[in-house]
Amino acid sequence: SEEVTQEVLVEVWRTAARFQADRGSAMTWVMTLAHRRAVDRVRSAQARVDREDRVARLDHTPAFDDVTEQVESRLEREQVRRCLGGLTERQRQAVTLAYYRGLTYREVAELLKLPLGTIKTRMRDGLIRLRDCLGGTA
Repeated sequence: SEEVTQEVLVEVWRTAARFQADRGSAMTWVMTLAHRRAVDRVRSAQARVDREDRVARLDHTPAFDDVTEQVESRLEREQVRRCLGGLTERQRQAVTLAYYRGLTYREVAELLKLPLGTIKTRMRDGLIRLRDCLGGTA
């Protein structure tokens, strides 16, 4: 605000000869100059911030590479499919129903008309084989 005030006073000093009393008071003229100068300053500051934001966005590199993420995801899906192929048909059926269709062990047992304990055993054995195939340790 101090800079705007100084700029307005300098402008008043330089353009005093152009002041026209028949168009309004000197106070109105000075206040109009001050208002216009203040608005110009705010707009200039906002334009600077906008430019800096645009430059920052252009310089910003993503935290990860989309192509790499897509390739890794595809490779993981292919490895899971390959490992699912290594299960027995009964294990694959139970795992697929539970993990891809979102059924509970009890719902899988009811759907396949098998005892819950049988489904739990198939799931445990299938998940152990999947873990070993995928290289897991837990």
